[in-house]
Amino acid sequence: MLARARAGCVVGVEARAVDVEVHLANGLPGFEIVGLPETAVRESRVRVRAAILNSGFELPPRRAVLNLAPADLKKRGASLDLAIAVALLGACGRCAPNRLEETFLFGELSLTGELRSARGLIPQLVCARERGLRSAIVPRAQLEEASLVDGIDCRGAGDLAGAVAHLGGELELPVASGDGPQVATHASADLADVQGQDTAKRALEIAAAGNHHLLMVGPPGAGKTMLARRLPGILPRPSREEALSLVAIASAAGLGVGRIVRRPFRAPHHTASTAALTGGGDPIRPGEVTLAHGGVLFLDELPEFARPAIESFRTIMERGEVIVSRAKGRERMPAGALVVAAMNPCPCGFDEDPTRLCRCTPARIERYRARVSGPILDRFDLHVHLPKVELRSLHGGTPGESSQLVRARVELARGRLESEGLRSDRSVGELLDSLPGESRELMIDAAEAMGLSMRGVARATRVAVTIAALDDRPSVRPDHVAEALSYRIFDRGEPGRSPARRASN
Repeated sequence: MLARARAGCVVGVEARAVDVEVHLANGLPGFEIVGLPETAVRESRVRVRAAILNSGFELPPRRAVLNLAPADLKKRGASLDLAIAVALLGACGRCAPNRLEETFLFGELSLTGELRSARGLIPQLVCARERGLRSAIVPRAQLEEASLVDGIDCRGAGDLAGAVAHLGGELELPVASGDGPQVATHASADLADVQGQDTAKRALEIAAAGNHHLLMVGPPGAGKTMLARRLPGILPRPSREEALSLVAIASAAGLGVGRIVRRPFRAPHHTASTAALTGGGDPIRPGEVTLAHGGVLFLDELPEFARPAIESFRTIMERGEVIVSRAKGRERMPAGALVVAAMNPCPCGFDEDPTRLCRCTPARIERYRARVSGPILDRFDLHVHLPKVELRSLHGGTPGESSQLVRARVELARGRLESEGLRSDRSVGELLDSLPGESRELMIDAAEAMGLSMRGVARATRVAVTIAALDDRPSVRPDHVAEALSYRIFDRGEPGRSPARRASN
């Protein structure tokens, strides 16, 4: 007898459809799994057999052959347990074939038949909905998570017996109730908490409006981390579709998923490996840049990261995606994170501090800054120097603008940029031609004087366009170009270095 159950698995952050086919034949009792199952899936036959027996069912004394289709896709994870068990019971006549054909099955089984949570539920439900499946049975513990996906009737089962009873029409399982993910309306960290650093806050607003990568240079305690943590709060609120994609990535990575969705903020330690940042491993897992997709990836102490890890961001910062190629597979994953980096002006951090003596030699400072290559610096649209904050200036200071007010301006600027159809992939020539005559001449003259690369000119021009959108101007004025060029401090000279130290070098 032949039976088929609908399931899936996760590869990278994407869900792939899997059909579990079962054939009962004459032979010694037992069953065999084919179709490129990895270790956790091969071991499922032990869990499934015990779960079936402990749930009060009996398997016929026949040989079962399970095929996981498609056969050329490596099946990973324990979420196939429920589908394998139900397909076996379906081959024994325990489940109606039509119910199996239209129901997606997801979950890990314990030896007692309890249905446990597994990672990757959201992307697999989305995939099942796209396949045309009308219902799904998931672990009861993940029923709230399943409610984030609409368009499919999700039921929560506590054990294998409950799932089989529902498929047989004997039991009505609880249904997931909800209207999809809810976008957070308030920022978790408010920009109003930051006093001073007006230039940096202005750069933060520009970065949020135009999705520009930002590099902050300043002494310890200047507020670099504090500002970076408030950047997600001023980014435009995600749409319903984007919010679902954010929770799908978190679900595929096994992170906690809640109904209230915020843009992610990831701050990996500087000892993180290249694979941890960009993705990799066996099986291929998403890295920090994918987990920060749609939000902010903060690289604190940028020169302290390993050189290969930093250089791996060259194409990621431009394309917004990462391609992980390994001998066993090649996966493309989203990486549209806004990259924000921070570094000190010198190894000790007190190069320009009038109250602290910097003991770094010019050669040591050069080695420190050389850890970040020119091509990587060129890919940051905004370079901002943060001066030391005087303690007395914080006493009795008035709070700054709230994140909600700044986000409103950012959303209006984004709307203007989208309505004007300004593509981010335009060439340098097209970008310069879009500028009015006086602004174009200023950009060309300044670029030649500063020695900007073509990429630097393109990024500075895009920043100027964003500034004009923030100021609600129909065209880019010379003052917009001047402000955009002021954020290229690494192209104008050495930031954070005193004149005396530059002269001594």
